Amino acid sequence: MSNAIFTVPTPKNEPILKYEPKSSERAEFKATLKKMKAQKVDLPMIINGEEVYTNDKVKMSPPYDHKYNLGSYNRGETKHVRAAIKASLKAKSNWENTPWHERAAIFLRAAELISGRYRARMNAATMLAQSKNIYQAEIDCVAELADFLRFNVQYMTQIYSQQPESSKGVWNRLDYRPLEGFVFAITPFNFTAIAGNLPAAPALMGNTIVWKPAESQIYSAAVIMDIFLEAGLPPGVINLIYVNGRETGDIVFNDKDFAGLHFTGSTGVFQHLWATIGNNISNYKSYPRIVGETGGKDFVMVHPSADEDKVVTALTRGAFEFQGQKCSAASRAYLPESMKKSITKKLKADLESLKMGSPEDFGNFINAVIDEKAFDSIEGYIKQVKKSKDAKIIFGGKCDKSKGYFIEPTLIVAKDPKSLTMCEEVFGPVLTIYFYPDNEFKKTLKLVSETSPYALTGSIFSIDRNAIIEATTALKHSAGNFYINDKPTGAVVGQQPFGGGRGSGTNDKAGSYLNLLRWVSPQTIKENFDSPTDYRYPFLHTK
Repeated sequence: MSNAIFTVPTPKNEPILKYEPKSSERAEFKATLKKMKAQKVDLPMIINGEEVYTNDKVKMSPPYDHKYNLGSYNRGETKHVRAAIKASLKAKSNWENTPWHERAAIFLRAAELISGRYRARMNAATMLAQSKNIYQAEIDCVAELADFLRFNVQYMTQIYSQQPESSKGVWNRLDYRPLEGFVFAITPFNFTAIAGNLPAAPALMGNTIVWKPAESQIYSAAVIMDIFLEAGLPPGVINLIYVNGRETGDIVFNDKDFAGLHFTGSTGVFQHLWATIGNNISNYKSYPRIVGETGGKDFVMVHPSADEDKVVTALTRGAFEFQGQKCSAASRAYLPESMKKSITKKLKADLESLKMGSPEDFGNFINAVIDEKAFDSIEGYIKQVKKSKDAKIIFGGKCDKSKGYFIEPTLIVAKDPKSLTMCEEVFGPVLTIYFYPDNEFKKTLKLVSETSPYALTGSIFSIDRNAIIEATTALKHSAGNFYINDKPTGAVVGQQPFGGGRGSGTNDKAGSYLNLLRWVSPQTIKENFDSPTDYRYPFLHTK
């Protein structure tokens, strides 16, 4: 075993390719997409490094063409959850005793595979599974996931290097042990990068994982698992299962070796899981770490001094990229009444120019929402607004699921700042605007803070520095990621660590050392080089 102290490669954010017409990356992607779409896959679970097939085959289809058959995944049952837990515990000793630089090398290689040979395949899988256009896929499943893996290695070495002071004759050390037991990762549909990072981050720190992805993201999750295995991840370190959530939870949260939950999803589910863990707390070997990023009702606050064109662009991109299916998406906006006529005109012009359809057509800005359940939920909000006296749809509102789950970008103006879509998370291509009196900026800041139980992202637009200072102070606890003169989406690993407070989660900042600290249990070690041989202290002497 090497006794050198290694320096890891300095991470840099992965460049985002443009996919312009006639570019090599566009041609490669198109060919890969065509090939993958023509294949009918049969995706197994991966438990202890082995492929596991069942007789319960579940069809997978692109959200933008739900009649098309991509193949199926193999749905598991309770015995597979138990097998995954057993495999993770079996692999634990060898993995946590693997030298840190060897663990680092595996995930650094995975990052190179993602940004290199697997780039087109990752993008194609994310387009087919989640209806992301090529740009949204590229920034997510390639750039962000590669960034997570590379920067996490850097953060790991920073954490390990943090050591205590030592006095004369003593050597004090901190050993950053992994948690005692297994970590359960529950990942969402909307970001392939999050799906990869939630199991990978604790695994990098020496933990072993049971990973349950969202059913609508399994197609791209399987590609991530292929990459991890090709990168050299040992069997049992990450176990990928496709089992019903309730069945999985009944087993995982009643296991004495459950050591941590890494979660991204809905607030209601997270709160239920937290309560379940709390009720079972006396059964566990240790207190489980609970890390979660949940919902958001993200705001854009506009001061009368703001540049209108910049506000319009931020709202169009922030609210409607990836159909608003980002926990950071701009969902409510507060604009001065003096801008009402011009902003409304400019926003409508932007929305009228947005093409909607299959992401395979690169000219389409708006694509399908993830599935029928999401479609029905979003359409339900739109129908309620159509009946409401407190708000009015001024653009969009049409919904069609005959071929794919398509919902027009929808713009609502609210008379009441506490109306339905100003308060509740819609998680779709719906933006609600409230126009406030220009002289009530300070009062409106308070309204922004008190309207939602969430505190994930938000932004202020102004060229008046005093207004920026006032907003930043008033909204300090209203957003974990706060933006000045920018849309409230698009956090970059290593630049804007992501996470929010209040009802939006535990704010453990994915993409930073703060998140990795949650997956270790430090042990203090004191070594005395010349131990005392007499219990008597000097003060005991009388002479």
